[in-house]
Amino acid sequence: MSDPVIRVDTTSQVPPYEQIRAQLAALIRTGRLAEGERLPTVRQLATDLGLAPGTVARSYRELEAVELIRTRRGAGTRVAPLPPDTPAHDSGQLTTLARDFTSAARALGADTEDILTAVRDALEPGSPASAPAPGSGTRGHRTAGVTTAVQRLPRGAGR
Repeated sequence: MSDPVIRVDTTSQVPPYEQIRAQLAALIRTGRLAEGERLPTVRQLATDLGLAPGTVARSYRELEAVELIRTRRGAGTRVAPLPPDTPAHDSGQLTTLARDFTSAARALGADTEDILTAVRDALEPGSPASAPAPGSGTRGHRTAGVTTAVQRLPRGAGR
């Protein structure tokens, strides 16, 4: 299995801390990040993603608040055991997310096949089709079992 990937799109309307929080929560809930696995330090993840440490710290605080991670001085931040009553997913929220994604993709001019390809690529992050093209503005790093990538568009692009 390839390392989990954290991506931050700096052009998204979703704040970076929320993008990080949501991706880590999904990785933990699906078991891609296992109980006890160590996460990068706030400072290291912030450096890897090119973000302020406070942004990553906020993500970690919110994950701690819902007991998905634990931070202990000297032991670092680790994935906490999942509570036995943790739902696999909220199907209503999943439907809303799918509709939002589809609407945004259609606004970009994507057809059904383009959208399905993008979803398949997102589900299989290690596949060659999902690798960023050279010079695409994406930079990535690997830290403590988590691979990071930041998508930065040139000034004025995508707006």
